[in-house]
Amino acid sequence: MEANGIVLSPDPRLRQECAVIEEITPAIEALAEKMKKMMFDNGGCGLAAPQIGELIQLVTIDCDYSDKNDYDPYVLINPVIVETAGEQTGAEGCLSIPNEFGVVQRPDYVKVRAQDRHGAWFEVEGRGLTARAFCHE
Repeated sequence: MEANGIVLSPDPRLRQECAVIEEITPAIEALAEKMKKMMFDNGGCGLAAPQIGELIQLVTIDCDYSDKNDYDPYVLINPVIVETAGEQTGAEGCLSIPNEFGVVQRPDYVKVRAQDRHGAWFEVEGRGLTARAFCHE
């Protein structure tokens, strides 16, 4: 089942291991752009490819935007968490489980290594809500 293009729980695709993206093609770039738009249109701060039915390691995250003018999500291809520190506990939601929240413990600091849309590896750090989104997605 889907709502606004988002796969809804308990769809089994949401729990499957996703494939590594071996080559960043124009189709992958277009999918990343589609995910950025869908995340914004649905009011989310993170969206993983399985949430739109694609079982690949692709994530978009932006926890700091207030409107379209400052919306600039991270696009993380083949992301891996490489470092965590601290802890935080708080309410967490998911676009695939609308209108439901659970209290979840997560690291307060997270460093992720991923590829950008050109295939270059980079690292990005997040604290607070961004760290939570890195872990969730």
